[in-house]
Amino acid sequence: MRGMPSRPDDALVFDGFRLDPASGRLLRDGRPVPLTPKAFALLHYLASRSGQLVAKQELFAALWPDVFVGDAVLKVTIRDVRKALGDSPQAPRYIETAHRRGYRFIAAVTRARPASAAADVVETPPVHYAHSGRVNIAYQVVGSGPIDLVFVMGWVSHLEYFWKEPRFARFLTRLASISRLILFDKRGTGLSDPVPVSRLPTLEERLDDVRAVMEAVGSERAALLGVSEGGPLCTLFAATYPEKTEALVMIGSYARRFAAPDYPWGQTPQESAAFCRRILDEWGGPVGIETRAPSLAADPAFRQWWASYLRMGASPGAAVALTEMNAQIDVRDVLPCVRVPTLVLHRAGDRCLLAGGARYLASQIPGAEYVQVEGDDHLPFVGNQDEMLHEIEAFLGRAHVRPPAAHALATVLVVVPGDGATRAELEPAFMQEVAAFRGQRLARPETYLAATFDGPGRAVRCGRAMAEIADRLGLPIRSAVHVGELDPSSPDRLLDVTAEIAAAAPDRAVLVSRTVVDLVPGSGLRFAESGSVRLAETERELAVFAVA
Repeated sequence: MRGMPSRPDDALVFDGFRLDPASGRLLRDGRPVPLTPKAFALLHYLASRSGQLVAKQELFAALWPDVFVGDAVLKVTIRDVRKALGDSPQAPRYIETAHRRGYRFIAAVTRARPASAAADVVETPPVHYAHSGRVNIAYQVVGSGPIDLVFVMGWVSHLEYFWKEPRFARFLTRLASISRLILFDKRGTGLSDPVPVSRLPTLEERLDDVRAVMEAVGSERAALLGVSEGGPLCTLFAATYPEKTEALVMIGSYARRFAAPDYPWGQTPQESAAFCRRILDEWGGPVGIETRAPSLAADPAFRQWWASYLRMGASPGAAVALTEMNAQIDVRDVLPCVRVPTLVLHRAGDRCLLAGGARYLASQIPGAEYVQVEGDDHLPFVGNQDEMLHEIEAFLGRAHVRPPAAHALATVLVVVPGDGATRAELEPAFMQEVAAFRGQRLARPETYLAATFDGPGRAVRCGRAMAEIADRLGLPIRSAVHVGELDPSSPDRLLDVTAEIAAAAPDRAVLVSRTVVDLVPGSGLRFAESGSVRLAETERELAVFAVA
């Protein structure tokens, strides 16, 4: 079709490449080639006019209408296209420069019918494994953009089945065009190691998995994108490790799953129980498709893919256990501690998670942006994905230049010697247990023992271990665990609050704050209400719970 414009929906084929405007992808020998949307548009414009000299002004008018851009922007976009094609400006095979006039696509181009959604399958990227403790976490890396982006899918996942659905593959390919995209299956799902249904991963363990994957790929700092239940995990990671977090994006996510008097956007326990019964009765079929992808709920190919994706992602028992565990998540107290650039994206008619909960989520994170797009689908790759992808690309471009935050979320354990016990008697055992539970001893307090942890579950178990040691030694102690923001300018504040909670604890008991309880669902830890503590500085009442 040399010299002849193609039809808008035709795929353009040249020298092993396939440029498909219907899917927005550039493929080489069936494998996706990362390309930004603007570079894709430029390549399509030139290739569809193969053999013609296209003037710079024509390109400006076609690709940047009503926006003034200079030659530098065009040159950068041309450079990106050449890099994707492996082309050289000195010895071009695809794009020839006409000095001061424009550009000409010089490769022979043929026209192909657009591939159908069912046939348009992208080759699956290779799967690798990272070690998180004794568990192996499956991951993939796609693209080579200027920013690392960790993608965290909600509920269940399966890396290879991501790429078997063309819409999902297109969504991920677009993300890989602007980043080095890092994908993984959470432990207990997909290609990662299975775990007993009774020991599915807590949020704390999932933080370990994210860190393990980032370390395996050599990523010191990344943006995180959490879908649905992946949002609370990414939120906790961003608050705990701001130095490792470039930015935070959440799509169709939430802060709390169950409704409460002060949170009307969640589901009821009865609704959750009914869904769990449906999982046990119908697993192997397209469970939940009516609320997660209503626009494709009647599409036979998508129904088949969704059923296979769920079945390969988790067993029925694991799916129920994950659903029950996710229903207990509540990260509302963590939201004010997120100090990285944050974007919350949500569809107005999302039938799985109400938009009001997403607006609340954004309102509680300092400086967060909330963008609502039209549609009823919950899955981001179903429906109009381009609007979401545009918002993500623009946001990451802005967030990439922000400095790292100084504040961080921390879990503190305080152990106070009782009458007849001394700090020196407890210190050797305390140092040993803190090391065993991966904590950091704090030297500053003079009247009690303290340590920080990167997860509340480990802190609570360390407190219990100290209580058992004190019981064997016949020494009285009072202990507490609290989660809050550690401010470098006043680090003693978090310690003081935790020490006030410990002062109210019975002998050899461990008291924790509500935030701790909300962050450890699935851990096997049990708590009993134990009244409240009035904090001296603010005089507010803080609900506390005793570790069973």
